[in-house]
Amino acid sequence: MKKYIVLIIFVFTTIASFSQEIKEGITTYYLIRHAEKNRTDATNKDAHLTDKGTKRADHWAAVLSSANINMVYTTAYNRTTETAQPTVTKNGLEKMHVYNPNKMYDASFKHATKGKNVLVVGHSNTTPFFANKILGKDLYKQIEDNNNSNLYIVTVSKNGATSVVLKINH
Repeated sequence: MKKYIVLIIFVFTTIASFSQEIKEGITTYYLIRHAEKNRTDATNKDAHLTDKGTKRADHWAAVLSSANINMVYTTAYNRTTETAQPTVTKNGLEKMHVYNPNKMYDASFKHATKGKNVLVVGHSNTTPFFANKILGKDLYKQIEDNNNSNLYIVTVSKNGATSVVLKINH
C-alpha cells in the first residue's frame, strides 16, 4: 500500500513539475490603451482620467482578474498609470514598470517578461504597434481616438506568437 502511495505522489509531482516547465515557456501579453482621459485642456499632455476613465480602469482590473497578471508595464503618463493601478492593486503587485515606446519589445523586455502574464498599458498610437512588434508582423493599425475598449492578447511560445483582439465595453 505504501508503495502505491509513494508512486502516486511521485506521478503527481512529476506531472506538476512538467506542466510548470511547459507553462514557464509561454508568455501572454494583455495590451490595452489607457482609459478615457480628461480633454478639457487641450494643451495638457499629461491628463488624468475622467470619472468614466476611472470606472473603465476598474473594469479592466475585473476583466483581467482571472489572467493572473504577474507584471504591469505602462508609459510614463498619468492616464496610463491610472489605468493600470487597479490591476496592480487587484493582483497584489508591488509596482508597475515604465516602458519607453521607442524601445518596445527589446531584449531586456523579452527577458524580464518571459513566462509571465503581462499587462501593457499604452496609447492609441503605441498599443497596436507593440502587439505588432511582439508578433513580428504588421497586423494591427492605430486605434481610433474614441476607442478605449480593445484588448489585444498576444501569446508567445516556442512555436511562435498568436494574437486575438477583443472589444471589452463596460
